[in-house]
Amino acid sequence: MSTTRIGTPRHGAAITGLPATDHPIHYARPPWLQVHVGDAPLIVSFPHTGSDLPEDLAGDFVSPWLARRDTDWWVDQLYAFAQGLGATTVRTTISRSVIDVNRDPSGATLYPGQNTTGLCPLVTFDNQPLYHPGREPDQAEIARRRDTYFAPYHAALAAQIARLRRRHATVVVYDAHSIRSIIPHLFDGQLPQFNLGTNDDTSCDNALADVVENLCAGSGMSHVRNGRFKGGWITRHYSDIAGGVHSLQMELACRGYMDEPLQLDPSQWPSSYNPYLGAPVHQTLQQVLKACLDFAHSRSAA
Repeated sequence: MSTTRIGTPRHGAAITGLPATDHPIHYARPPWLQVHVGDAPLIVSFPHTGSDLPEDLAGDFVSPWLARRDTDWWVDQLYAFAQGLGATTVRTTISRSVIDVNRDPSGATLYPGQNTTGLCPLVTFDNQPLYHPGREPDQAEIARRRDTYFAPYHAALAAQIARLRRRHATVVVYDAHSIRSIIPHLFDGQLPQFNLGTNDDTSCDNALADVVENLCAGSGMSHVRNGRFKGGWITRHYSDIAGGVHSLQMELACRGYMDEPLQLDPSQWPSSYNPYLGAPVHQTLQQVLKACLDFAHSRSAA
């Protein structure tokens, strides 16, 4: 089994739920944690593309289909070209219904006053209960999942950021997501195709955000910057502009690359990845990641 060497993010800033240490440590990489190591100054994070339900938890959920329904379906396939650009990728195969590695590990909400799901979600995006009554995770179980799944993911991500910062003066962390286009419990109307999040322009240099936003606009498809999705915990936590780490999130509407039925049921959802439908989105994403690399290289050269 391979091991991952861990550094501390944000120049030693502690992460709640992770080991507090100023010294590199080693984690055995579990099979659900997939890390592709590249040399370019770009990391693509896939925190929500997993659909695995651990056997010891599967029976607690109302249904496996419901527990997997809010997965960011096929996003890792959509960005498969990233490794060819030399990017590092970090992905968990564990379902976000087990634990969401893009939430604040303390349990604090990222969107005060708005409907959202938590660190260990109790409901779906449509506000349906995920668990049989009485089988919801208690605080001890949440802590166990945080240690088992959350901590290794972020240890790996932090280690890759630290590794690349030793080679490059500037690194971009790109958090890749997707979501259904219409979810009334979470947002009004239909979500734009491209949803760029930079934590209200605090997680990366505006020069990077501007070029990414312009590429989305140039696609001819709908887009927004810091709309409903401003960037999750990964975007917010790992940003360190002064230290050379620029982070951003891209939330895609699923309709750009897969069929979205009006009514969801196990026979219709998830639908398959449609490369023909997704070709325009795929082309724009290629331009976006290349722009992230150009930004990092230009800043490193300067």
